Amino acid sequence: MGRTVTLVLVGASGTPLGALPPVEVDLPWWPEVAEVVAAVRSRWGLDVQVLRLLSTDRPVPHGGHVTYLAQVFEPPGFTLAPADADLSPQPLRAPYANPGGPAASVAWAREALGRDDVTAVQQRTWNLSMIWRLDAAGAPVAWLKQVPPMFAHEPAVLALAGGFAPGLVPAVLAAAAPGRMLLAHVPGEDRHDAGEEFCAAVAEDFHPLQAHFAGRVDDLLAAGVPDRQSEADRFARVADPFLDTIDGLGELTDDLPRRLAALEECGLPATLVHGDLHPGNVRDDGDTRVIVDWGDSIVAHPGYDILRLAEGLPEPHGLLAAWAARWRAAVPGSDPERAVTLLRPVAELHAAVIYADFLDRIEPAERPYHAADVPARLSAAVTAAVRWQCD
Repeated sequence: MGRTVTLVLVGASGTPLGALPPVEVDLPWWPEVAEVVAAVRSRWGLDVQVLRLLSTDRPVPHGGHVTYLAQVFEPPGFTLAPADADLSPQPLRAPYANPGGPAASVAWAREALGRDDVTAVQQRTWNLSMIWRLDAAGAPVAWLKQVPPMFAHEPAVLALAGGFAPGLVPAVLAAAAPGRMLLAHVPGEDRHDAGEEFCAAVAEDFHPLQAHFAGRVDDLLAAGVPDRQSEADRFARVADPFLDTIDGLGELTDDLPRRLAALEECGLPATLVHGDLHPGNVRDDGDTRVIVDWGDSIVAHPGYDILRLAEGLPEPHGLLAAWAARWRAAVPGSDPERAVTLLRPVAELHAAVIYADFLDRIEPAERPYHAADVPARLSAAVTAAVRWQCD
């Protein structure tokens, strides 16, 4: 499953120029645009910067026919098709989704890197981030990442984490508003679909960092890390529109005060939570593992991360048992096993809240990225509550 991609082009001033004929690309993932940029250059000799999603023929990701807005700096030497696209301003639009936005950020990254031999290659753009790879002599040397305000604390988190555990996170070479960061290149590959052995190694790497910040929550909050230690009201707000359509959701929300009180009694402290700790967010070169993509980081229960890391594993019992043993040693008298069981539906509710927050903060054209995630996660919360009952 790939994508059929149409680019609506604008000039340097944002003036609409028209649409290119569709191109086919292999990767179905809507945020990934490197292949799109390369296909346009190969077919028409045009250098484009993809700005944002305009429309899709599917209500949920991925694949299908996708239309993006893209900027060119030299008008094409051929006639473009008329384009019927809404290019009106939107108050929630990210700076990098506007004409001139990517170019300004790339210029900032080049200056911050202090090299004039760098080639910038666009990799991804969507409502959660823009990412460019910076190459020199044919090899990556750094990465430009730009994020919306809700993730603006990421460089500060990387600095704190790197100060305690050098090498566990990417090094921040520079950071500046609005949401820009220049990160040192991390060799290796993202370990999507890695098995339990790899996930267990990541969990072992990560535990000292969480144990360290369990006693330093104030440092995290001072750095701007969002506080998610108490989310009961947020859970109720997000669940309310779906109470009549998702069976069992009302019972789950009614039981939340008891469940959250029981979770508190398990004795595990709030700490730094990565927020999306899956193997695809870990770079591995065979010798070292580096945890990337800290935009979702929060102050919350440490169990959120181990449950995310265990997702998709057929038999995560060993992973969870080792995690529990580490926390029992770190917090004598705590009950990590009971905590993680109680937390399973809460983690799904938390995910629903996160996706609802995304929807509240992005422009309408980008809502297909996340609209289906809220009810899906609420339904998963009910399923988890039934499957993992804990009195």
